[in-house]
Amino acid sequence: MNKRVVITGMGVVSPNATGLKNFENAIRHGKTGIQYIPELKKHGFSCQVGGIPDITNAEHLPVLNKYSLDQADMAIRYAVLAGIEAWTNAGMDIPDFNGSEMYNEYGAIIGTCFGGTEIMIRKIHPLVKAGKTRRLGSQIVEHWMPSGSAAALSSILALANQTTANSSACSTGNEAIVMAYNRVKAGKAKCMHAGGTDPYSPYAWAGFDSMRVLTRKHNETPEQASRPMSESAGGFVPAAGAGVVLVEELDHALKRDARIYAEIIGGSINSGGHRHGGTMTAPNPTRVIDCIRNAINEAGISGDDIDLVSGHLTGTLADKIEIQNWVDALKLTNKFPYFNSLKSMIGHTIGAAGAIEFIASVLQIYNQYIHPSINCEDVHPDIKKMIPSDKIPHEIIAHAKIQYLAKAAFGFGDVNSCVLLTSMKN
Repeated sequence: MNKRVVITGMGVVSPNATGLKNFENAIRHGKTGIQYIPELKKHGFSCQVGGIPDITNAEHLPVLNKYSLDQADMAIRYAVLAGIEAWTNAGMDIPDFNGSEMYNEYGAIIGTCFGGTEIMIRKIHPLVKAGKTRRLGSQIVEHWMPSGSAAALSSILALANQTTANSSACSTGNEAIVMAYNRVKAGKAKCMHAGGTDPYSPYAWAGFDSMRVLTRKHNETPEQASRPMSESAGGFVPAAGAGVVLVEELDHALKRDARIYAEIIGGSINSGGHRHGGTMTAPNPTRVIDCIRNAINEAGISGDDIDLVSGHLTGTLADKIEIQNWVDALKLTNKFPYFNSLKSMIGHTIGAAGAIEFIASVLQIYNQYIHPSINCEDVHPDIKKMIPSDKIPHEIIAHAKIQYLAKAAFGFGDVNSCVLLTSMKN
């Protein structure tokens, strides 16, 4: 059973904007969300910049109070705000919490890497250590558990299909979307929330700082800190946020006259087994290429059909390896797609990265433009040898023709995911 699968709703909490409309305006104009963070200096970080979303004016903020989530871990709060926006953006009504309505064919897969870290460190640990466990309250477990985002959305929206969390490092958000796509395609669900979320947490980010994979060159100029594909890149910029999309069966969407943003035509997940150059922190190029090609083969297209690649591209030495893998996977010789990196504007939102970047991808294919990659005017010379420099736009291409788009994400643990989108307008 192979159902056609489309995207009908999206919600986003990002360092450069909260809410879909604000987010699209930000990425069109190359708006950065990176800022100096005094707390990182206080804790002795070499990298003292990052991306933290502002949710004070989020449209659905009252939902957090209504459903007793205002004290939940920030990852859960981000995901609920994004998930409710995706639901309403898809033309759905929030059901009566006290009603009997239940959606047996709707579910949620919301991943995270560090969800729960902040509430564990700042609230649970101090109270337990002080012998005051009773002050934790009866909701503490649901406020920190990694599956808390999916569980909260299930409670609010009466989602009674699969509701779960995945965690695959920086591939998490993209992987959740592939998993949801596969479930809907197989006829096991009509509609799935899918995405990723991660909180701002110096306790989660500290490990990256100690590994020296975070940039330390731009504490005085945070807007220049995130530099994917740049020769002067000095590491990635940590960030927080959430992205959630509604992955829906095409026939179901058509029956309810839903707006359709794009169609998913291929998806692949694999790992490199820590062989052939793959390690806990480095990819096995063979399996990266396999992942991309498997998605392309499922889509029934060829590599040179791709018009735009939304890369993982973090601002580390891995960027040139990734570009080489794309060139090999797509078998590029004369015709090249455009490449861009949302991380240049928002930093690396870890478990949320693939999902937020997927939303940016959908917006671009739906509205036919290509957002800029900022801070990479000095494209790395090794990358220049592989792809033409004019295929990395530094300013918006306002009127683009994008029929096929590839979005990939790769993560620690040698894990990979790739999604292929097509426009339903052209």
